[in-house]
Amino acid sequence: MGTRAAEQREEARRLAARMEAEGVRNVALTWVDNAGITRVKAVPVQRLADAAERGVGMSPVFDVFTSGDAITESEHLGGPDGDLRLFPDLDRLTPLAAQPGWAWAPVDRYDQLGRPHPACQRQFARRMTERAAAAGLELRMGFETEWVVTRAPAGHTAAATDAYEALDYPCAGPAYGMTRVVELSDYLRDVSEALSVQDIDVLQVHPEYAPGQFEITTAPGDPVRAADDAVLVRETVRAVSARHGLRASFAPSVVAGQVGNGCHLHLSLYRDGVSLHRTPDADWGLAPDAVAFLGGILGALPALLAIGCPSPASYLRLQPSHWAGVYQCWGVENREAALRLITGAPDDPDGGHAEVKTFDAAANPYLAVGAVIAAGLHGIESATRLPAPQTGDPGTFGVRERARRGIVRLPATLTEAADRLEKSAPLYEALGEVLHSAVLAVRRAEEAHFAENDAEEIAAATRWRW
Repeated sequence: MGTRAAEQREEARRLAARMEAEGVRNVALTWVDNAGITRVKAVPVQRLADAAERGVGMSPVFDVFTSGDAITESEHLGGPDGDLRLFPDLDRLTPLAAQPGWAWAPVDRYDQLGRPHPACQRQFARRMTERAAAAGLELRMGFETEWVVTRAPAGHTAAATDAYEALDYPCAGPAYGMTRVVELSDYLRDVSEALSVQDIDVLQVHPEYAPGQFEITTAPGDPVRAADDAVLVRETVRAVSARHGLRASFAPSVVAGQVGNGCHLHLSLYRDGVSLHRTPDADWGLAPDAVAFLGGILGALPALLAIGCPSPASYLRLQPSHWAGVYQCWGVENREAALRLITGAPDDPDGGHAEVKTFDAAANPYLAVGAVIAAGLHGIESATRLPAPQTGDPGTFGVRERARRGIVRLPATLTEAADRLEKSAPLYEALGEVLHSAVLAVRRAEEAHFAENDAEEIAAATRWRW
């Protein structure tokens, strides 16, 4: 046994003993596939040391699962052959406050010889974070997670029906209204308490626009941790909802034609501990590297949509004048811009940051943070410039005015976004051939599966997948 493996085993034994003393009986080991579904293998807490030392087996075919559990294939992945090992990140081992007797840890995936699995999305996010660090940049990221909560029909469990007609919203108050908080105050309190116990730093929790819709914003941190937090937030909300006889949907489109659920990504850049969003006398307060980084993201957005908006349901949400950011433009505090610059309070040296508004919770958060970092770094390498910021709602400008301003619509279908990802050399290089081809295979399969469905059918079929 190597020194590192021995240390991991000993640490896992210590943590397992502590967890068992706290009543934990099982540990959920999760990864997120390319369709954005959180998959799991669970081990008894007494087996945590074995998992930390030797990993837990799983098939690489999950990298080509669709959101509907169909199996496609790519050039490198698919079929019944092969095996991988899941290694839990013991630093993120967390007892689950809303699931007594359970703990959780995200995993990194390796092959049987101990080599990193080339399609491991979490290791991809870490590689891009390390690539940024090698360029002298520190990234801090955080997600806004939106969900819609419904009540189970009378005589049914929370998971019993997918029918739209059975959706029963447990709060009837207006959008962003205090009425909704009053109506579900016990529920929201339990969500906040569970996240706090799990060391998730919540910045805000509040009602959103659509019926039964709420949002949680978590504090920024290391990109990999931010992605971990996004997974843990979602599953915690799901568990608390179930304990209240409710059901949570994180789907991009819960009901076709209504405002959908986003999962906006916030990011800020630092060099030597100094914010690059607070540069005196610079345009928009952005240091040159921040300008180039954000320019890289803006330029890559058509391809990034295939990462951050991975389902045909995503494009039901991406509608003009819905604060979803469907036009390829940026703006200062402009909620209709796909890339929004947030200046923050004047006396807050860490207040400035940017927001990618297009993404939703069907996205694999590890792919999302990694791909955005890759696009930003390419912007720096290419000395990309930002165009003029836009004010107002591009959806109201008219075709000629948008053309005059150089504003174009982002992809309106998953096929178009996947085509742009396929042609993106920077994202191909960052993802690597195996992961890039697996992502594209899943996107093509999702689009083909829903090719004959209308909006209502797509929303109904995907409503409870995320």
